[in-house]
Amino acid sequence: MMNQTTGSSGSGPLSVDELRTLVNTGEIDTVVVAITDSMGRLQGKRCGARSFLEDVLGHGAEGCNYLLSVDVEMNTIDGYAMSSWANGYGDMVMRPDVSTLRRVPWLEGTALVQCDVLWLDGTPVVQSPRQILRAQVERLETLGFRAHIGTELEFIMFDDSYEEAWEKKYEGLTPSTRYNVDYSLLATAKLEPVIRSIRTGMERAGLVVESSKGECNLGQQEITFRYADALTACDNHAFYKNGAKEIAAQHGKSITFMAKYNEREGSSCHIHFSLTDLDGNPVLAGDGEHGFSPIMEHFIAGQLAGLKELAYFVAPNINSYKRFVEGSFAPTAIAWGLDNRSCALRVVGRGPNLRVENRVGGGDVNPYLAAAALISAAIHGIENKLSLEPIMAGNAYQSDADRIPTSLREARSLLAGSEIARKAFGDEVVDHYVFAAGVELKAFDSAVTDWERKRVFERL
Repeated sequence: MMNQTTGSSGSGPLSVDELRTLVNTGEIDTVVVAITDSMGRLQGKRCGARSFLEDVLGHGAEGCNYLLSVDVEMNTIDGYAMSSWANGYGDMVMRPDVSTLRRVPWLEGTALVQCDVLWLDGTPVVQSPRQILRAQVERLETLGFRAHIGTELEFIMFDDSYEEAWEKKYEGLTPSTRYNVDYSLLATAKLEPVIRSIRTGMERAGLVVESSKGECNLGQQEITFRYADALTACDNHAFYKNGAKEIAAQHGKSITFMAKYNEREGSSCHIHFSLTDLDGNPVLAGDGEHGFSPIMEHFIAGQLAGLKELAYFVAPNINSYKRFVEGSFAPTAIAWGLDNRSCALRVVGRGPNLRVENRVGGGDVNPYLAAAALISAAIHGIENKLSLEPIMAGNAYQSDADRIPTSLREARSLLAGSEIARKAFGDEVVDHYVFAAGVELKAFDSAVTDWERKRVFERL
């Protein structure tokens, strides 16, 4: 069962002065210093709270630069420009962004701060997902706009612990529901000990929970949070994803954010995306067709124009592409429509709430890279005043619209040749992630799978 000793009864973000008080009273003894790696995972250190205040807060904490250049199993990989034996695997600096300082209510005596990633001379590590997003936010703001984002993450929960799942080689696990529980209140009530712990834990950490609901696949759930500016939303996303796993583990359960766990419905990460001016005034609604402003038309057109060549940033893994199945509520067509779930871009809301829901990403998405890609595509549309293609009024699955890439190999090739990506992110960033995709492809191509053994062992 979950450890009921969760530290302070307080909640929400912490100021540095509040942290000092809590450290002096012994209420907080540990500060987690975290960065987000290239795969969207929190990595870092647990610092003694006094050391954090006296040393790390002003100077940052060091970490090996291989943190942005390993595979999912933390193996060092030859060939990355930023990190290798040739340059000695030196350090990077994790510089705390105190605006992200918050309690971790489900871990006793613990606070967490998320960090920017810098080189020792203070310059940004441009390959860091948080720095990539910061750069796109700054580009957009020079045009007079601010990005607002909300991410909707789905996951599948199992009654098996993570240790039990490992021992079973992730086969034959028991999902936490036995049938489709989409919107079911009866079935999801049975999961409330875990789901409520996640909701209340996130609320006490300062996130605003909108709702939780059952989904279609067995054991599939979704918890949604209030939108925020792009950087804050992605910080919250990374914190929530890590924390949901920790809370599930405390209950003896496991959850996966795989885009496609089995042959049933995949787990999505729909991203709601809107713009305001720098004073917070909405700019997407107007007097044009569908209630759009000219900016809204360029905004959508840019995302459509960039979606194919930037697909890697919203679908970064081999498994991501198995989710794109026609008729599955995962998009396949690069099209837009009004409240049309068959399209990659679904326009929802009206007036000041008008926004675009990008439906391409899966639960495995790195939020910073995905948000950076969406913003860069929007900038492309606005700067070039791209015209909006006609609306998709019917079933996009049956249309002749261009298609989302169907494999990581295709997405990697498109990213490598993308003029939009190279203009927005620079060659260092694009080459880094093209290489990362190649690492994953090489590992997959060399693996012998259970599918092959079952299909071939006796019959061929």
